[in-house]
Formats: sequence, C-alpha cells, structure tokens
Amino acid sequence: MSLINSSNGDPMIPKSVTALKHYSVSKFISDLVAGVTVGLVALPLAMAFAISSGVQPQAGLYCAIVAGFIISALGGSMTQIGGPTGAFVVVVAGIVQKHGMDGLFMCTLLAGVFLAILGLTGLGTAVKYIPRPVVIGFTNGIAVLIASTQIKDFFGLQIKSVPSEFPARMQVLFQHLNTIQLQPTVVAVGSLATIILMTKFVKRVPGSIVALFVGTTVVWVLKLPLDTIESKFGGIPGGLPRFHMPSFRADLILPLLSPALTVTMLGAIESLLSAVVADRMSGTKHNPNMELCAQGVANIMSPLFGGLPATGAIARTATNIRSGAKTPVAGMIHALTLLVILLFAAPLAKHIPLCILASILFVVSYNMGEWAEIPEILKLSKADISVWIITFFLTVFADLTVAVEAGMILAALLYIGKVTSTTTVARVTHEYVEDGRPHSLQTNEIPDGVAVYRIHGPFLFGSTDKLTLVEDELSELPPIVMLRLRNMTAIDATGLNALENLADRLHKSGRQLIVCGMRDQPARLIAKAEFHRRLGDENIVASLADGVRRAKEIQALG
Repeated sequence: MSLINSSNGDPMIPKSVTALKHYSVSKFISDLVAGVTVGLVALPLAMAFAISSGVQPQAGLYCAIVAGFIISALGGSMTQIGGPTGAFVVVVAGIVQKHGMDGLFMCTLLAGVFLAILGLTGLGTAVKYIPRPVVIGFTNGIAVLIASTQIKDFFGLQIKSVPSEFPARMQVLFQHLNTIQLQPTVVAVGSLATIILMTKFVKRVPGSIVALFVGTTVVWVLKLPLDTIESKFGGIPGGLPRFHMPSFRADLILPLLSPALTVTMLGAIESLLSAVVADRMSGTKHNPNMELCAQGVANIMSPLFGGLPATGAIARTATNIRSGAKTPVAGMIHALTLLVILLFAAPLAKHIPLCILASILFVVSYNMGEWAEIPEILKLSKADISVWIITFFLTVFADLTVAVEAGMILAALLYIGKVTSTTTVARVTHEYVEDGRPHSLQTNEIPDGVAVYRIHGPFLFGSTDKLTLVEDELSELPPIVMLRLRNMTAIDATGLNALENLADRLHKSGRQLIVCGMRDQPARLIAKAEFHRRLGDENIVASLADGVRRAKEIQALG
C-alpha cells in the first residue's frame, strides 16, 4: 500500500512522528500544561456523555483514555483532542436501548473499520460534500436533544424512566414539573452560573472544572441528599481499563449497519471540522485522511476496553490550543492524565452529583449548537433554509440515522440543482464583447503590491477547500488581495462561509480584500448575507477595472 495520500499527495505519516523531529524541552512543558488542563476538562465531560448515553460513567473515561491517546498518537492533526462527544449521545442511547452493550461495541467496531477505509482510500475528503446547512441542522438538533436529556437531573425531577423519543420525553418532563426539588436545582443553577462567569471573566481557568470540584465539595461537606454517581451507578471502578473481546453476534450486523454508517459519518464530520478549527487557531495544517485512519483505529480499540465511539472534540481541542499545546504529545498527556485519575482518584468520583454534570452538559449543548449560524442561514436562499429546517426537525423528532440519510440526499439534490442552474446559452454580440472588457485580465494592468486570484466555476460545498491556496500563500502575499469572481457561476452557504473565513484571515493579517466582477446569483446571495459588513461597500466592485482603481485608491491612502 502506498504511503502517499492519493487525494492530496500528503504522506500518510502521523503528525506525532513529524512533530518529534524538532521537539524541545520548552515544547514539552507547553504540551504538559495543556495536556493536564484538557485532561481535567475532559473528566466530567467523559462521564457526563456516558451517563446521558445510558451507559456506565466509566465507559466514557475508558473511551477518552484509549481513543484519546490513539487519536493523538496516530492522527493527522497537531492539536486535535479525541474522545466521546455530544454528537454520539443520541445514537449511542438508541443502540444500547435496542441491542444492548454488545450491539454498541459491534457498532463502534464497524464504524471504526469504515472510518479506517475512508482514510486509507483517500475518501476522507468526501466529507466536504456535506453542505453547511446540513451540518448546522445536525448540530442544532443534537444540541436540543442533549439538553432535553439533562432536564430531569438538573431539576431533580422524580421520574422513574425518561422516554428516548423527544416528543414523549418532553411530555413526561412537563407532566412531572411539579416534582422539582429545590436542593439539586440550586446546586445545578449555581454550577451553571459558575461556568458562565468563569468563561466570561477568567477564561484561562476552565469553568467546568471549578464547578465540578467546588460543587461536589459543597454537596459532600453539607451532606446534601442528592443523586450522585455512587447512588445511581455504585461508583467508578479503579484500575486500568480491562481488555475484553465483545461477543460477536452475526444477527446484529445488518440491523447495526445503518447506525454504524451514522456513527461513521458523524465521526468523520466532527473530527474533520474540529481539525479545521484547530488549524485556524494554531496556524497548522492537518492531513484529513491520516486523521480518519487514526479515528478508525481508535474506534476499533475503544470497544475492546469497554469504551464508547470517539471522534475529534472541538471544545476540548480549542481548550488544548488555548492552554498552549504545540504537538500531539499534549493529547497523549491528556489521556494519561485521565488514566492517573482513574487509577488513584476513582473512589472520589462517586461523590459527583448528577445535577452538576447536567449543568456542564447544558453548557456543552449550547456551545455545540452553533446558534449564531442560524441568522446567517436565514439570509441565504430558500433552498438552503429548507435543507437546514428539514435536517434539524428530522434530527430532533425522527431519528439521527434518518436525518443523516435525508441530509445526504438533500445535499445531492441541492448540488445537482446548483450546478445545473449555472449552465447558460447566450449569443455572442458586439455588446457582449464590449461588456467583457472591464473584466479582462489582458486589458487591465494589475498594479504592483496587488495579488489577484480568480474562482472559476460553481463555488459550492465540495470545492471550497480549494480556497486554502490563498491561505497557504498568506505570508508571501502583498498588502492587497483581489478575488476576481467573473467566472464564479454560483455560490452556496458553504462557499459563502469559506469567503467569510478568508476575509477574516486576511484582515487579521493586516491585508485588504477586494471582491470584483460577481455574476447575478453570487451577487444576490452575498448581498443578502450582508458580506459587505466584513469588507466595506467600497471593496465590493462590479469589474476588474473597478477593482484596480480601488486598489490604487488604497495604495494612495496608505
């Protein structure tokens, strides 16, 4: 098998190997601080995700330790943190309810194999063909579902069992609102307030850790009669995660095929989104197929030690980078930190109240929901808005597997519609030729100190990664960058998001961006999305000739 990534020519070598070539003591100290910090952050999250998935809390810890170490050691990102995430909560709970823990382990193994195949065959980049409205619909819906599962513990509602379906769950919760308990509600609200205040005023200290330790200590000292990990699960067993070969059941392969594909798609989407976020924050560049190979291996190994499905965790990755992580060693230290806690502090974890974990998951669900994207989606075309709404409602009210399948179908239809709408037939006349002169590269001389890039063809989901060419050359670019969009026949929400990210990156580097020569459809969508707020009206011009004049004005002023 070739060690070269067939899709982009990158060598299939883990980032941990390349990072160690130029490793130093100072980098290790930075990685050590970041790894311990994110390990402490991951502690309550791993347990909370497991509990909300309907399994024992240690399953989340085992996943964070085993999968987290493997993803950092073998992955294609310098600072990615892997482990259990909110994206899997709903699908894991459904699998456990229908097929038990053996079904979950088999499903995770299958997903691991699929992820590894995606990476080894270079198909990891296929994830980019999922449009942004579909991704936002998924994340919005999953966030709502996670939050709804935490209402019972947050308010201490006296309910024997909560239905797995969202409508039935909300009905039962409303019927039992009169059973709200004061003590768990006060502790949960206090924990939630602590996290919010810490996030706003003391950003370097993780609020979830402060809320966990302070809240648990207060409850333990005052001996408040709250539901805890011990009262519900009997505590957490200490010691190393034990290797256990799950029972293989051939009769479950077909029923689990669809959930396994859902886990595969969600794992691929979230891990690569997280890797992209890591690249933007740290200035690095990930290898998507190497990352998916590592995700595959991690999901094959996690169930062998009693762990959950794993993927890249955006919030923990961001915490890792903000804490000073330089290389994948930080991610491995994060996993080892959790292992040390499991070995030496597991008996203490039994005192953690469930209402505090619920408050932490409320914050997680809010942060993962990408709610700020909704106003931006509503500025787009009716087709994009419809795709977002359909994906969101299917995720919440139907089934995540159905939502993924419907999202893929909608993505294909949307892509076909966008591409076919770009085909035009027109007669070449004298007026047509004259109208094209202001856009011509041959008749408009580009001044020194200006770099011009052009986008040719539909700029839709699946093609937006080509814009990274500009970012790759960022350090060498002159003060003014111009995008010539004369031959960009169409754009969608994902393409628009890519342009917005490029504009922000250029402005952050002190450069000016000029956009010129847009056709009707891109011009309408970009105007509706209020893209001019990022550039200024004067930097969105009708032709290349106007762009050249604007560039000369900027140079004269500067």
